[in-house]
Amino acid sequence: MIATPPSSEPPDPSEPAHALRAHSFNAAAAQYAANRPSYPPALFDTVEALAGRSLSGARVVDVGAGTGIATALLHERGADVLAVEPGAGMAAEFRRGLPHIPIVQGNGNALPVADARADFLTYAQAWHWTDTARSVPEALRVLRPGGALALWWNTTAPGIEQADRANRFFGVNTAAEPREAADRTDQADPSGRLRFARDRIRWSRRVPVDTHLANVGSHSAFLVAPEDRRSAFLEEERDHLLKTFPDGIVEETYDVLVLVAATP
Repeated sequence: MIATPPSSEPPDPSEPAHALRAHSFNAAAAQYAANRPSYPPALFDTVEALAGRSLSGARVVDVGAGTGIATALLHERGADVLAVEPGAGMAAEFRRGLPHIPIVQGNGNALPVADARADFLTYAQAWHWTDTARSVPEALRVLRPGGALALWWNTTAPGIEQADRANRFFGVNTAAEPREAADRTDQADPSGRLRFARDRIRWSRRVPVDTHLANVGSHSAFLVAPEDRRSAFLEEERDHLLKTFPDGIVEETYDVLVLVAATP
């Protein structure tokens, strides 16, 4: 689940507001690591099926790795993972949690990786922060022949009231951009150089109200909002949630949207 502008057009990485939101995660890295949802095993089964190769033993470059939620799961699948992360705060949290996995500073527009190094190039919740005019050529440069670019996003499944309330409050649509990427693959690569296969996997998790609210609060649209608006929303949302989930356990339902493009 990511917070994106309501427009169907990808955010312009050159815009100051976009940069502010992209950097906002660094101050909330511990909150992000502790409360963001993970990914179901079926996602990685799907990535392997669409790529036509196993993650086990593969060289994987995980870009926009953040605090390492996806990186850790790729490592558990037997991949040899190099993480790439632009943010100092997120990278510091990554190193605290995953000291055994290498991480370098960089981003998808200019990868600090040698040519033809990777069997997989992965972006979990991160491709929308790139400039595809630069990140697509970089992906093709870094991937080996027969390698695969895999993009995925946790998005809130349709009809989830708590997500609708957050969207209305902050004037954003948390599912718009990744759903656009899944339904129109030209949004993921406007140049048309990549041929994406796509799928979606539904899954859910049950978490305490406080964890759910901290998850909501870790999204960029929330992080850059004025503190008084954030506090007002959290107080109001807690009341809503406890009426819907009187036992204090919230069920979060996600669609993981996944796109995979194999290189020649």
